[in-house]
Amino acid sequence: MAVATLASRAAGFVRLMVLAAALGLGGRMLDSYNVANTLPNAVYELVVGGAMASVVVPLLARVALTEPDDGVAYAQRLLSFVVYGLGAVTVAAMLSAPWLVELYAPGFTGEQRDLAVVFSRFFLPQILFYGISATAGAMLNIRGRFAAPVWAPLVNSLIVIAVGLAYLAIGGATSIASLTTAHLLLLAVGTTAGVFAQMALVVWALARSGFALRPRFDPRGLGVRRLGRLGGWVLVSVVAAQVLLAAATRAASIGGPGGVAAYQSASAVFQTPFAVIALSVMTVLLPRLSRHAINLDHAQITSDLSRAVRLAVVALAPIAAAMLVLGPQIAVLLFAHGRSSAPAVALLGAVVAAFGVALVPFTGYMILQRGFYALQDTRTAALITTGVSVVGVAGCLAATWLLPRGDIVVGIPLAYAAAYTAGLIAAAVVLRRRLGRIDGRRLLRTHARVALAAGLAGVGGAAAVGALAPMTGSGFGAALITLATAGVIGTAVYVAVARLVRLTELRQLVATAAGIRIG
Repeated sequence: MAVATLASRAAGFVRLMVLAAALGLGGRMLDSYNVANTLPNAVYELVVGGAMASVVVPLLARVALTEPDDGVAYAQRLLSFVVYGLGAVTVAAMLSAPWLVELYAPGFTGEQRDLAVVFSRFFLPQILFYGISATAGAMLNIRGRFAAPVWAPLVNSLIVIAVGLAYLAIGGATSIASLTTAHLLLLAVGTTAGVFAQMALVVWALARSGFALRPRFDPRGLGVRRLGRLGGWVLVSVVAAQVLLAAATRAASIGGPGGVAAYQSASAVFQTPFAVIALSVMTVLLPRLSRHAINLDHAQITSDLSRAVRLAVVALAPIAAAMLVLGPQIAVLLFAHGRSSAPAVALLGAVVAAFGVALVPFTGYMILQRGFYALQDTRTAALITTGVSVVGVAGCLAATWLLPRGDIVVGIPLAYAAAYTAGLIAAAVVLRRRLGRIDGRRLLRTHARVALAAGLAGVGGAAAVGALAPMTGSGFGAALITLATAGVIGTAVYVAVARLVRLTELRQLVATAAGIRIG
């Protein structure tokens, strides 16, 4: 799964790079495209996305164990319900496109807003495609098949990469005023075609697994009331998360041209190590935690959560330090191509560095949330997420009010860091009360050792950056040399200090990556 996710994320980065090169990082057109492409994801998450991990997967795991047909009929009803429901939501969203764009991007000019509305009406059908893909993927996961759902986004990215390269090849416009209908259709239809292909691959894999793709029009037996009761609190949780996303996007749009692209591109850098390492662990972990919860095995839930958090922190802390120290070089390496402007790339580097502060608390918080989902305690998860959103929104508002216009976007990841640190602490305290223990001493001991090792690695990397700067200058080659040198030095320091302080989780992580089971 980690290899598939890494491949998909790598392709996703190439996708971001190609689109930035084609549309121009720092320009108004790329911001319009990005906001419009955010809307289907936001609406999907608001309606059903959060329920997939927190409600649907545990329920599918339960019916697979308790129903005589292994839950096949239930899964067929669920998939049919998703198709009908999200079809109606998609139509409503397309009609509401102007208001959605205004909600997320109040800082846009009139022409930016109009273009974003046109793009969004092509992109919003993705809501239905995402829903079908996620539901089919959950059914495959319950059956122990994880490959197709994690490989499918690669297909999506490859199609959009092809679209971006074609746009470059035909000399597509970078300004809104010179955008032709043919150029617009290439970007709009091609982007949605990628999501459709992603859905088609997952559905094909589900059919190949032996699952009968049979529509069922009767929702009886689906447990709509139960889904609604559990999903009600999930809706609160998702609304809170989407409020934070909207506040961050709004703040970035107020920051001026290129602000939205800088925020979203840096967020993609931030999400990649989390997805490759932590999300892969979490996808496999949730069905396992759900089975432990059914058996009331709280000790095993605690053990699994502790192990997941410790291994994820050991893996991600040095990456967080690298983002903090090497943010500018990462931005140059990935995005200083084609039509991207140098000031926009420099701004992006500062935002990447700021996101490094948020990586570890965000990962710990997301893993502990899975404990509540396995226990089907969506109420507590929703209340904590609401608190996280309140802190994050307050931070985004503070950035808007206190920082210069050009620096507003740098304040957004710092708001994220404060919000998810508060959420991590709250989740740990509540889970300790629910489970009796949370393996706190071991977690604190591991975090302290990791902080020491990652901190010294960051110092070593920063020293390398300072020493190389006068000799290498600027540009792609200089960024590559600096990143490689500082990366090697930082990694060596991290491993050496980890061994000195006896950070045993590092050995476990290496063994796990090599396919060796550590008891």
